Amino acid sequence: MNKKLKAQMQNNLDNYAKVLAKLVRNRELAVFAGAGLSAGVGFVDWASLLKPFATELGLDSAKERDNLVKLAQFSVNAKGGNRHHLNQALIEAFPVLAKPGQNHEILAKMPISTYWTTNYDTLIETALRKERKAVDIKWNDSHLPASNARRDAVVYKMHGDIGTPNEAVLTRDDYESYAHKHPGLINALLGDLTVKTFLFVGFSFTDPNLDHVLSEVRQRYQKSTREHYCILRRVSRKDFNTTAEHTYATAKQDLFVKDLQRFNITAIMVTEYAEITEFLGAVDRYSRRDSVFVSGSVADYSPWGQDMVEDFLRAVGELLVKKKKRIVSGLGVGVGNSIVAGAVEQAYTQDHVNLHSLLEVRPFPQRSSVASDRDEIWAVYRFELVRAAGIALFLFGNKAAPAGGSAVSATGMRAEFDLAYQNGLFMVPIGGSGSMAEDLAREVLGNFEKYYPSKDKEVRKILERLNAKKAELKDYLPDIGAMIDRLMDL
Repeated sequence: MNKKLKAQMQNNLDNYAKVLAKLVRNRELAVFAGAGLSAGVGFVDWASLLKPFATELGLDSAKERDNLVKLAQFSVNAKGGNRHHLNQALIEAFPVLAKPGQNHEILAKMPISTYWTTNYDTLIETALRKERKAVDIKWNDSHLPASNARRDAVVYKMHGDIGTPNEAVLTRDDYESYAHKHPGLINALLGDLTVKTFLFVGFSFTDPNLDHVLSEVRQRYQKSTREHYCILRRVSRKDFNTTAEHTYATAKQDLFVKDLQRFNITAIMVTEYAEITEFLGAVDRYSRRDSVFVSGSVADYSPWGQDMVEDFLRAVGELLVKKKKRIVSGLGVGVGNSIVAGAVEQAYTQDHVNLHSLLEVRPFPQRSSVASDRDEIWAVYRFELVRAAGIALFLFGNKAAPAGGSAVSATGMRAEFDLAYQNGLFMVPIGGSGSMAEDLAREVLGNFEKYYPSKDKEVRKILERLNAKKAELKDYLPDIGAMIDRLMDL
């Protein structure tokens, strides 16, 4: 692939990532996970699962990839209608204690509340619970009436769960009776496809039940259906023995991609499976970019005085809300209250304000019976706060000395800086505010390519201005606003 085409494909992926990120922020994105998502953690695919049973029938499962449902049915027929051997194969192929893969983890970190899957494994729900999310799991119609009111996400397992292998949708009989046995799940999927945008990951679109539902949505809404997206790996020459086979597969894939457009499904093409992880990571980063983590504390207000500092912080809160940014804060001493006050005052000047969409404030717990417990709790607390944002703003950063005397640098800000870097946030220390923020500004400017691999010249210029000493703190506001705007374009 020539460099120009590769650059164009990367640009397309970047644009799609931004589109999906906006849907994530607006809580409009749902995920439909197919077998390809789980294959990445070492689970066997359908052809491999059925291989021994195909051999018993004198068939080759690799040659029956388009007829695997029929193959499963043939195997059951050969056993006199008994499917125990398939149930046992499922149990052995999908261990309950398997760990989620990186793609599961990236998806689980994002504020996505609706998941559909044809997979029997527990990887999605495990990844969600790892993120401390309450998960509601539904794999048959009897689960639908009852819901967990405090759930963060619901996972619909369209083909069943490994915990009940006898109910798993496997054979042609299962598919043919699906609409009769699971009308509630079909209606729920119809509803979600109508009001949410779906991202299909690891999905081959050979499932007849989904095909029926997509056709129903298309018939109901004609040319008014929502646009959906799927990630597909482009067929590669290395997958085939001959050029002729590759040419044939490419033509077939192109026709398939065009056919998806009948259902208003846009294919996002990647050249390697590893690019899927990179793409999902980009969606995650872009989705957090409208949230600004504010790190700061102040006990020593010199040389400006407490009034000027508090007025400045209030103005920062107002500025972020004006720019429609969500403020994430641990309510640092001397900083948090003023930031929040400015944000709330600005928010209530706007119509139809939703404070939750503008503020996530979680004051650090100050008392614990055991110091080590407090340190552990604070570490988790910091991580969750930082992880919710895409931009980190560092202000002041001094605190009262434990034994009195002059204020000292805030080590907590340093910890938050390191966490922000590890989680891919844009680092914006206001060095001119002094203390730890000044140290961090010197570090970022001294290692600019580390913190800003894009080497953006405008970002560097703004950081330098934010690091310069000014007589009035309010003089930093224009550059803070300019930096926020610039980072949204990177």
